[in-house]
Amino acid sequence: MDFKTIIKEQIEDIKNIEKTENIIKREAINKAESFLRYPNALAVTGVRRCGKSIFSYLIAKNKNFGYINFDDERLLGMKADSLNKILQSFYELYGDIEYVILDEVQNIVGWELFVNRLRRTKKVIITGSNSKLLAGELSTHLTGRHIDIILFPFSFSEFLTINQFRQQDTYTTREKAQILNLLEKYLRTGGFPEANKFGRTILARIYNDILTKDILLRYKIKKITNIKELSKYIISNFCREISYSGLAKLLNVKRISTISNWLSYLEDSFLTFKLERFSFKMKQQIIAPKKIYCIDNGIVNAVAFKFSEDMGYFMENAVAVELQMRKILSSLLEIYYWKNHQQYEVDFLIKYGNKVKELIQVTYAFDENDIKERETTSLLKASAELKCSNLKIITWDYEAEKRYHSKMVKFIPLWKWFLKK
Repeated sequence: MDFKTIIKEQIEDIKNIEKTENIIKREAINKAESFLRYPNALAVTGVRRCGKSIFSYLIAKNKNFGYINFDDERLLGMKADSLNKILQSFYELYGDIEYVILDEVQNIVGWELFVNRLRRTKKVIITGSNSKLLAGELSTHLTGRHIDIILFPFSFSEFLTINQFRQQDTYTTREKAQILNLLEKYLRTGGFPEANKFGRTILARIYNDILTKDILLRYKIKKITNIKELSKYIISNFCREISYSGLAKLLNVKRISTISNWLSYLEDSFLTFKLERFSFKMKQQIIAPKKIYCIDNGIVNAVAFKFSEDMGYFMENAVAVELQMRKILSSLLEIYYWKNHQQYEVDFLIKYGNKVKELIQVTYAFDENDIKERETTSLLKASAELKCSNLKIITWDYEAEKRYHSKMVKFIPLWKWFLKK
C-alpha cells in the first residue's frame, strides 16, 4: 500500500479546503491547544462531519506534523501492524515531527497500543465519531494522561462568525434585525459546516451516513428497519418525553433492553442525547421518562419536516445543545428537566454540585402577551420545591424582569442568551 501518496493527497485536500472555504477558529480550540503543551494524547470526538478534521489540522498547522485520515476506502481493512509504516512515511515525507494526527482512528482495530507508545514522544491528536469506543479504549490502554474534548456543530456565536457578522457589545436596530434573521436560519439549518454551504440536501446525507456507518455497520444491526424507524421517530418527536417500554410497544420489539441498546447507539454516535427528569430520589430518576434531543436542528428539519409549526421546540432543542456545549467547560454542571405530579414542567434544571442553580423555560414569545401562564406557574412551583430563585425564560424577542409574588423572573431573547456565555 502506498501510504505516502495517500498522506500527501489527504493533506492537500485539507489545505485546499482551508484556502477555498471560510474557515473559522472554533471556540474550543484554545482549550484543546492547552492540553498539548507536552507530549500527550488528545481525543477529539463528536458527530460525523462537525469539523473534527479541520479542527485538528488547525491545532497543528504551524508545527511539524503528520496527518492521515482512516475514513478512506484505500485504507479499508488496514491492520494495526501497519501503523508503524505510516509513522515511517511521515518521517520520510517531513523529517522529524512534533504532532501526529490520526483521523477516525477507531477504524483500525488495535490502534490504542500504537498511540500509547507514540504519545510518549509526540503530541498525538486522534479523532472519532463514537464516544464510547474512543473513550473506552483510551481508558483501558492509554496509561498516564489523556484528554477528551467533544466538538459540536457550530454554536450560534460561531454561526454568526461564519456568516461574517461582527459581534459587539451593542447593536443598532438594523443589526438586531440581521441577528434575528440569522437566528432563524440557524434554527432551521443548524450548525453543520457543510449545511451553511449546501443546505438541506447535505443534511439528509449526513444523517444517512451516521445511521449507516456509525450505527448499522459498526454494531452489526440485523433489525435494520426497526432501528431506522426508532431513529426517525425519536428525531421527529424531539424535546418530548419518551419511555423505553412505550417505544418497545410502538415498534413491536419484545425486549425493552433492545430499545435501551439502540438508543445508546444513537447517543454514542452523537446523533441524539437525553435528559433525565430531576428527582432527589435516584430510583425515581431512573424509572421516569426521558427527554430526547437531537445534536443539530438541521438534522431534525431534514428528517422530520416540521420547522414552521414547531418553532418553540426548535428553540428548546438549540438551547439543549448549547447547554451540552457549556457542560464540557465544567465537570460540576448537570442538566435535567423537571416535572411534578400535577404535570407542571420546566424545560431545563441546571445543577452545580449538590445545588440547583438555575431553572430555564424556553418559549416562542415576541412580547409579554405571548408568555403563557402555565410557563411562569411551572417556574414558580419548581422554584418553591427546589429552593432556587434564579429563574429565566428564554424568548424570541422579549426582554424584561418581572416579579411574580416574591420571585423575580428574567426574560431574555434567545440570541442574547446564546452570546452571553
